[in-house]
Amino acid sequence: MIKTTMAMLGAGLALGSGPANAAGPAFDWLAGHWCGGTEQRQIEEVWLPQAGGALLGMSRTLAGDSTESFEFMRLVPSGNDAGFHVQPNGVPATLFTISSQGRGWVVFENPAHDFPNRIEYRREGDALKAVISGPVEDGKQHEIRFDYQPCTPRPTP
Repeated sequence: MIKTTMAMLGAGLALGSGPANAAGPAFDWLAGHWCGGTEQRQIEEVWLPQAGGALLGMSRTLAGDSTESFEFMRLVPSGNDAGFHVQPNGVPATLFTISSQGRGWVVFENPAHDFPNRIEYRREGDALKAVISGPVEDGKQHEIRFDYQPCTPRPTP
């Protein structure tokens, strides 16, 4: 489940040549094409700016030349479907409610979910930080941090 969740986070941040400003709709600071991970395990997260009442995102985690995991995400700021809808590896979506937010940051929670039950995104300058946390098998709290930078364009073959 942890790998699935990590993949979900890795592929959802926004398409584009770079991150958007914190101005505009409440969550457009997420918009952009974000990269993180290690040389052995790359994570990409792409978020489209808010339109039609939602931001759409996707992520993928690559291990070498293989896709380790992927995720589709939808962030709905308000209304009946408000919250963060996360769909890792093609399973049905899990809803995390918006528990708190401010300029350039948001926390989502779902106390009934196993791991993670808390997801946080925070914009720090040109960087995007994400943290997933919650209880693991032994009941102890576990936290996984993701540090993203704007992706550099890949050369076309």
